[in-house]
Amino acid sequence: MSRYVVVGAGILGLATAHRLLTDHPDAQVTVLEKEPRVAAHQTGHNSGVIHAGVYYPPGSLKARLCRAGNRAMVEFCATHGIPARTCGKLIVATDDAELPRLRALQERAQANQLKVRWLDGQQAREYEPHLSARAALHVPDTGIVDFSQVCRTLADLVTKAGGTVQLGAEVIGIRPDRARTHRVLTTAGDLPADLVINCAGLYADRVARLAGAQPPVRIVPFRGEYYVLRPDRAALVQGLIYPVPDPRLPFLGVHLTRMIDDSVHAGPNAVLATAREGYRWRRFRPREVAEIVSWPGTWRLARRYWRTGLTEVRRSLSPRRFAADLARLVPEITVADLVPAEAGVRAQAVRPDGGLVDDFLIVTRPGQVHVLNAPSPAATSALAIAEYLVRQLPRP
Repeated sequence: MSRYVVVGAGILGLATAHRLLTDHPDAQVTVLEKEPRVAAHQTGHNSGVIHAGVYYPPGSLKARLCRAGNRAMVEFCATHGIPARTCGKLIVATDDAELPRLRALQERAQANQLKVRWLDGQQAREYEPHLSARAALHVPDTGIVDFSQVCRTLADLVTKAGGTVQLGAEVIGIRPDRARTHRVLTTAGDLPADLVINCAGLYADRVARLAGAQPPVRIVPFRGEYYVLRPDRAALVQGLIYPVPDPRLPFLGVHLTRMIDDSVHAGPNAVLATAREGYRWRRFRPREVAEIVSWPGTWRLARRYWRTGLTEVRRSLSPRRFAADLARLVPEITVADLVPAEAGVRAQAVRPDGGLVDDFLIVTRPGQVHVLNAPSPAATSALAIAEYLVRQLPRP
């Protein structure tokens, strides 16, 4: 019997465990999670969007697996009675200067074989009556779901299929055992593994180093801060409204999202966090800050994007600036409409030269698989990423 250990009970770790048991029902599969619940970090702190795949370079893993993952996620939710809604979204150009970038997105979407429709301002307002738009792309296959609920369902399926989801078990070491096997050391005891699959998200590079790997990137955490519109102002937004993103950055800009519970979230921004779980400004972990600043790529990244970083910090510190950016999309939004909401942290892999890794990054070693970069659209793509991983795994 093959023994698989998956590190991390976010959506990707649970989807991988579920896929392992689907393809190899005789396998012994254990998911290790340091928190007392599943989906405690990136999966449980995102905007809940089932992305269509507009933004990603044709042929990239993100483009391929987002398209497949979108379909798989919608089908999974329908099969298991998880509320999900394919509501579509608008990507909005608010002035003429943004039109060439919007056209480029339309071309990329078409190259990715996606359905999109170019709208003029009046047509866009048929979807979003309070919108300010010079033009917009309508992306009908975008949806919304609670990914935490998806994770709870996946965890139940893993358990029912004979797997184990062990909570409160932090991985503190991964040691070679006998030939081609490992012993995974945790705070809840040790266990053997023929194959270790690292889906640790914010700690993926650290887990890789525990296993003796030398990851070519460092995880740099970026906090994304959110507000929610006051309930009496939620009618200003009918669906999902996004700005035209800066093509140099992996962040999509602050946007408006009507969630599956019909609340409307605004955000996120993107500011460097002072801890891997730095959901608040006051959360500061000296060791983790030292890891960030000792990585040469951090300084090169800062030199390259210092103006963008300064803008994000100012917006983080000023609700009025945050509201002003939202008002470019929906002019009736004011700072009085915003209520602070829970933030998230994005695990962004940064290369030594300061480049942001813009695709999923998976590194393999004998008996090990390390998913070192899986930010958005990883939640959308999780079922497809899991299938991709499992079908390429060597049998232990």
